[in-house]
Amino acid sequence: MSDAVVENFYDQVGGHETFRRLVDAFYRGVADDPVLRPMYPEQDLGPASDRLRMFLEQYWGGPTTYSEQRGHPRLRLRHQPFKVNPEARDRWLSHMRAALDELELPPLQDATLWSYLERAAHAMVNTFEE
Repeated sequence: MSDAVVENFYDQVGGHETFRRLVDAFYRGVADDPVLRPMYPEQDLGPASDRLRMFLEQYWGGPTTYSEQRGHPRLRLRHQPFKVNPEARDRWLSHMRAALDELELPPLQDATLWSYLERAAHAMVNTFEE
């Protein structure tokens, strides 16, 4: 029997630092986006950035700080107050794709993370109104 520890995805991609870089790059794009920026009522995007980073870290096998501080993610419920239409989804994905590209992850990890982000973004659409 081997004593080898199998790394989870969080560890494979570089842990906290990788997710911090991803989320920081994502919010740089959101900061000037005329569709997405109004969805963030806080003047400072820092708290939103922290929440997304903690969520992604927990989802991919990192610390459980998100649930400890905020409870169950309830993603659709938390996004319900906002008009998340296909345009908002596509803009979100565009900023996230650019952020993910900055990481230059190995192809398998890039594809794994991108697949999840695409599914999550599509699941958040709650209206087809303009």
